Amino acid sequence: PDGQFVPGLAESWEVSHDGTVYTFTLRQDVQFHDGTDLDAAAVCYNLERIVDPATKSAKAIGLLGPFEGCRAVDEHTAEVSLASPYAPFMSAASQVYLAIASPTALAQWGDEYQFHQVGTGPFKFEEYVPKDHLTLVRNEDYDWAPSFFEHQGPAHLQEIEFRFYGDPATRAPALESGEVDVMGEIPPVDAARLDSDERFILLAVPVPGEPLQMHVNTAKPPTDDLRLRQALLMAMDRQAIIDAVFMGYSPPAFGPLNRVTWGYDPSVEGLYSFDSEQAERLLEEAGWRDTDGDGIRDKDGQPLTLETILMGWGYLPEVGQMLQEQYRQVGVQLDVQILAYPAAVQAAAEGQHHLIPFTLSSSDPDILRSSYHSRHAEGGFNWSKVRDAELDALLEAGVLLSDEQARAQIYAEIQQRIMQSAYVLPIRDYVNLNIASSRVQGLRYDAQGWFPWLYDVKVE
Repeated sequence: PDGQFVPGLAESWEVSHDGTVYTFTLRQDVQFHDGTDLDAAAVCYNLERIVDPATKSAKAIGLLGPFEGCRAVDEHTAEVSLASPYAPFMSAASQVYLAIASPTALAQWGDEYQFHQVGTGPFKFEEYVPKDHLTLVRNEDYDWAPSFFEHQGPAHLQEIEFRFYGDPATRAPALESGEVDVMGEIPPVDAARLDSDERFILLAVPVPGEPLQMHVNTAKPPTDDLRLRQALLMAMDRQAIIDAVFMGYSPPAFGPLNRVTWGYDPSVEGLYSFDSEQAERLLEEAGWRDTDGDGIRDKDGQPLTLETILMGWGYLPEVGQMLQEQYRQVGVQLDVQILAYPAAVQAAAEGQHHLIPFTLSSSDPDILRSSYHSRHAEGGFNWSKVRDAELDALLEAGVLLSDEQARAQIYAEIQQRIMQSAYVLPIRDYVNLNIASSRVQGLRYDAQGWFPWLYDVKVE
């Protein structure tokens, strides 16, 4: 919970002086749900399977970074080798995407493994019906919980059923009818109403990583002008958007990282305050004036119109509507187009936009490399089309440092440079709004902000 790494399946670990070899000493009392022993061979089998191109595990491969190989030093010692230092590796190893699965089950079920999953945790996989439900049952043999849990031995709950509510409007009614006990990603307006109802408990969980933000295309006129980008930052009233759309449940974002992310630099909060008068002065300096009296600034006969792409999820249409009005107040027109996610990604890759929103979650600030390194400007998530050699060098240095203080300083420089260059318009830190029945006791969420810890949960 405090962001420190603690023993789990590995009871201890050592990192080589050059940061390229991680040696994990495993617990000797752990079995997978199918009776297979957890050993070093199982750990190496999983990691090698992840990097096998046939697995197509894009998320996990990204987490492994410069993974070079894994070998079983002995039955309970696994040695992971990296081609170069990779500071986010410990964070990656602690995440569900690199969870160790039973080699026996993986070999037995192959492509059908998703319907026969076998792990080591307090709950066992029972059934998965896509788009309907997933059922877990208690592992009666479980007795190796990490220290941050509140008890040892089997879980209190006998069974958990996950159900999928794709339509946000159906989530609160399911809670109120007693159909479910816990619901994630509750719409803010419903969260505000249920928060005052004694039958329910609100768990607002901040999510580390990048905030909800508008990437500004620095390669396409007129947003290639720093003064215009800075004006857009000053003309944006973040708090008004948060109060109206997110019911005040999200803090305003001021930089490219959410404030709960390790390495967050609070000094970015003083760079751009809401100041429409200063925004107008910057627009004037950049040569944008309303010469025809239509309320929209123009230059060389061209109106100040910004092509804005939005997706239909995450209240982006509502955010876009408020931004339209706020920017119109200073003479900037947003032409908004709402696209499905695949079409929006394609448009961003082709640089069709001036503004486009995105957010990525991660507990490590290295996530900024995905959004701002020049190698990701074509086909990646660098939707601001940043090509900044000094920023690239800082981003590359950040993953090599093992000293936390030196690494934090690098990421402070990165955040300052991104905001001084106005590559992005931060809007709000992401907060996952969860509502639970007041009968549910002991529910907590992990440091990623998304995954409920159900091991300690009891239902009165």
